[in-house]
Amino acid sequence: MSSPPIANPLFPVFLKLEQLRVLLVGGGNVGLEKLSAILRNSPNTAVTVVSITFLPELQKVAARHPAVQLHQGEYTDAYLDEADIVFAATDDPALHRRIREAAHARRLLVNVADTPALCDFYLSSVVQKGALKVAVSTNGQSPTVAKRLRSVLETALPDELDAVLQKMPAIRQQLAGDFAAKVRALDAVTAGLTGAPGYEAPATRRWRLVALGALLTTGMLAAARWQRTQANR
Repeated sequence: MSSPPIANPLFPVFLKLEQLRVLLVGGGNVGLEKLSAILRNSPNTAVTVVSITFLPELQKVAARHPAVQLHQGEYTDAYLDEADIVFAATDDPALHRRIREAAHARRLLVNVADTPALCDFYLSSVVQKGALKVAVSTNGQSPTVAKRLRSVLETALPDELDAVLQKMPAIRQQLAGDFAAKVRALDAVTAGLTGAPGYEAPATRRWRLVALGALLTTGMLAAARWQRTQANR
């Protein structure tokens, strides 16, 4: 008998990271990857980066963001006193465990690079179309599948979505009628983005969503097969 599928118990949330103080320990390739992800999503975040050495590429990224501070030298637990959230991104597993223990003693959340068991949160693959942001998580099981699905969504979601989103607050304020009428009107405004008619019957809408779900599932299965093929080479 096959075992039941593993559910994803993670709670999805979008942080206002620019209102928090971020500590990043590590100035190598992994540190650069984490810093780039942070600044790509929240470019004005105050990030303190601690490392004995820094990649030139990381220094260039930091130079473009005044809120990023580079501290060259050994990590000490005192850095945690000025942090709200922590990223450990070195090549030293023992240091990572020490950072995690010290951070938890201060009730801080920690992301430990390449060690899901030590993470309090994961970084997701992100699709962004202007104001629209979609985060994809595989519960740490396969970043490759998450990246492949992100690629599928980037292609499927039209660029016009952002233009519609920018207009939605004004449209919503001008609508009259009860809640149900407003929902139908908003659905008519956005239906063109998917090639759907201005208003769909519930049964039609249900089958369209089923078809979309099947498309996404096909994309994930294809990504999984590709990953297995690469692993067997």
